[in-house]
Amino acid sequence: MAPAEDLKRRAAARALEFVTDGMRLGLGTGSTARHFVELLAERVREGLNVLCVPTSEQTLQQAVDLGVPIATLDEAGPLDLCIDGADEVGPGLALIKGGGGALLREKIVARAAREMVVIADASKKVAVLGRFPLPVEVVDFGVSSIERSLADAIREAGCAGPLALRRDGDGHAFVTDQGHLIIDAHLGRIADPVLLAQAVAQVPGVVEHGLFLGLASRAVLAGTDGIVVLDRTSF
Repeated sequence: MAPAEDLKRRAAARALEFVTDGMRLGLGTGSTARHFVELLAERVREGLNVLCVPTSEQTLQQAVDLGVPIATLDEAGPLDLCIDGADEVGPGLALIKGGGGALLREKIVARAAREMVVIADASKKVAVLGRFPLPVEVVDFGVSSIERSLADAIREAGCAGPLALRRDGDGHAFVTDQGHLIIDAHLGRIADPVLLAQAVAQVPGVVEHGLFLGLASRAVLAGTDGIVVLDRTSF
């Protein structure tokens, strides 16, 4: 296993310690969350009783293939815990998520959970958010107009940088599980995530953005020197 994948798996294994019998879990999307689902499946085969709500079709298929009990969010109701990865983890456990394109479902599931725990390798911890492009999920009507309005809103929030419609490996516009498109904002630095989140959310046509603020209560980060568990005051 590649060193980076090993760190992700270590973080996932540590987060598994927060799971207890009978829990209703939100399952994240992405490479680190994939390790968590694999490890969770091993516990399920050993007799762990859980009911899980996947945040993407990709995670749903993995859970089904591995025999992890799944349900829709409507069926499961309020969740005890959501375990998900992050593209960046900043002060106060402010996050950028959505590199895998599942930010809308991820945010819905995170909000429905009593607690959200983030798992990642230590390189995802940053002093200031923004190095990773901020994903913004938008409807497919008037995308060019939405992009111009989005650029204006971002500028008014004190940020700047090029915007780009996300494309898949074949060069076509990337389409989310909900049938939307994603515009990635390459900002470099987000001095005020709250202000930016408010500005972006007000743009007509924006469905959701990848700033996850006030949702995560803990972050499990794995580095070459071990694992650390951070809370919102750790920075």
